Amino acid sequence: MHRFANPARFLKIARPLTVWLFWPGLVLLLIGAGCGLFVTPADYLQGDTVRILYIHVPSAWLGMGGWTGIAVAALMQLVWRHPLAAVAGRAIATPGAFFTAICLITGSIWGRPTWGTWWEWDGRMTSMLVLFFLYLGYIALANASARQGNGGVSPVAAIFGLVGAINIPIINRSVVWWNSLHQGPSITLRGSSIDTALLWPLGFTLFGFTLLFVAIVLMRMRAILAQNKIEARMQRLARG
Repeated sequence: MHRFANPARFLKIARPLTVWLFWPGLVLLLIGAGCGLFVTPADYLQGDTVRILYIHVPSAWLGMGGWTGIAVAALMQLVWRHPLAAVAGRAIATPGAFFTAICLITGSIWGRPTWGTWWEWDGRMTSMLVLFFLYLGYIALANASARQGNGGVSPVAAIFGLVGAINIPIINRSVVWWNSLHQGPSITLRGSSIDTALLWPLGFTLFGFTLLFVAIVLMRMRAILAQNKIEARMQRLARG
């Protein structure tokens, strides 16, 4: 990973990679969403409401995956002093919070007709809400670091990112540990309980959203590095 520690080397790779990820991701997302809306049949119990899964599941995946990325970046920042790790953590936070919010919103919309309530304080929904608040806290710490002249995030924010990762396995196992209205794991290593007629577009939206997420993170990293360069130049001019 230290091969890409040089910002110039990273930018040389990130610029074309952003395009290669963004457009295929958008195409896959549109294919999956179109097939999920207009091709797959309605569920025999949930009707057309089941189509929310093509947005809800990828959003949940990216909300948790985003914080996992923050934790990895925090570890690289604290242990290996990787110069781009703090920038990566800061870049991941906002899209991670956005997808977590989408997960909560779509889950609430899905829950109203199937459970008869917009919200249930069960393990899965509560731990996902905690994740959203963790994102907000991390973003606040990262922004405070930026205002103090630190281009990435402070060690305090990095430690916060590592500690917050405790919530990820709680989210993952919550439907197993606690009984609630939320259904159990639908997709596991052993297979899926979702009918194949409904399942196949999910692969398109899941992969498409993931590619778009990575492209957005790369764009944000490039923007942060550009801003850091401008601020460093302004500081040199002010001293000179």
